[in-house]
Amino acid sequence: MYAIIASGGKQEKVAPGQQVRVELLDGDEGSDVSLRPVMIVDGDTILSTPDELSKASVTGKIVGRTKGPKINGFTYKNSTTYRRRYGHRQKYHMVEITSISPS
Repeated sequence: MYAIIASGGKQEKVAPGQQVRVELLDGDEGSDVSLRPVMIVDGDTILSTPDELSKASVTGKIVGRTKGPKINGFTYKNSTTYRRRYGHRQKYHMVEITSISPS
């Protein structure tokens, strides 16, 4: 059994027991979160319509925080001495999927 969840504008394929990196969520480390399923597959049964998914749920537990790769940027303006370097590192939550319930 696996599910496709939507979190932070992205979709991710998850299975029970799997750890997945998602955008920052409301909650502290160790708290339970509910993720919105887009599709649930259980053998030959596929749930994908909004009516079927209204009863379905995917729950997980926040394991910790992590950071993405460093992104370095550089901008400048021609014919002047304006130059600027910047960096960014996105923060994520690590979530362990505890259960996928189709009903």
